[in-house]
Amino acid sequence: MSVDSERVERLVKMAERLIEAIEADIVALRAGKPQQMRSIEPEMQRLSALYGREAQGFTPASAKDVPTPLRKRFIDTTSRFRDLLNLHARMLTRVRNASEGMIRAIAEEVERQSAPSRTYTAKPATAVRPAQAMIYNSVI
Repeated sequence: MSVDSERVERLVKMAERLIEAIEADIVALRAGKPQQMRSIEPEMQRLSALYGREAQGFTPASAKDVPTPLRKRFIDTTSRFRDLLNLHARMLTRVRNASEGMIRAIAEEVERQSAPSRTYTAKPATAVRPAQAMIYNSVI
C-alpha cells in the first residue's frame, strides 16, 4: 500500500467516525437535547483537529495514485461528510437563533416590567436604562 493510499484510508476512517458523531448531533438537535451532542466531546474535538491537519496537505493529485475503489470510497465519504456538516451548521444556527431570541425577549420583558410608569408632570422624567445584565451592546 502506498503512502497516499494509507493517508486516504486514514482520512476515510476519521471522516466515518466524525460522520457518526455528526449524525448523533443531528438526532440530539431534532430531539431538542443539544446537551447530548457528541461533537462537543473532547475526543471528537481532537479527532476533528487531527482530520483537519491530515486533510490540509491533501491534494487531488495525491488521490490519483490511489486505487479506484479506495478513491471512490474517499469521494463518497467526503461528499457525505460535507453534506452532513452543512445540515449540522444549519441546525445549530436555528438553535442559536431561537435561544438568542428567547433571551432577547426575556430581557425586553424584564426591562418593560421594571421600567417606572411615566406620567405627565411638569418635570421631565429620567431616561430608563436597558437591562444590561442580559444584553451587552445589543448583542447576546
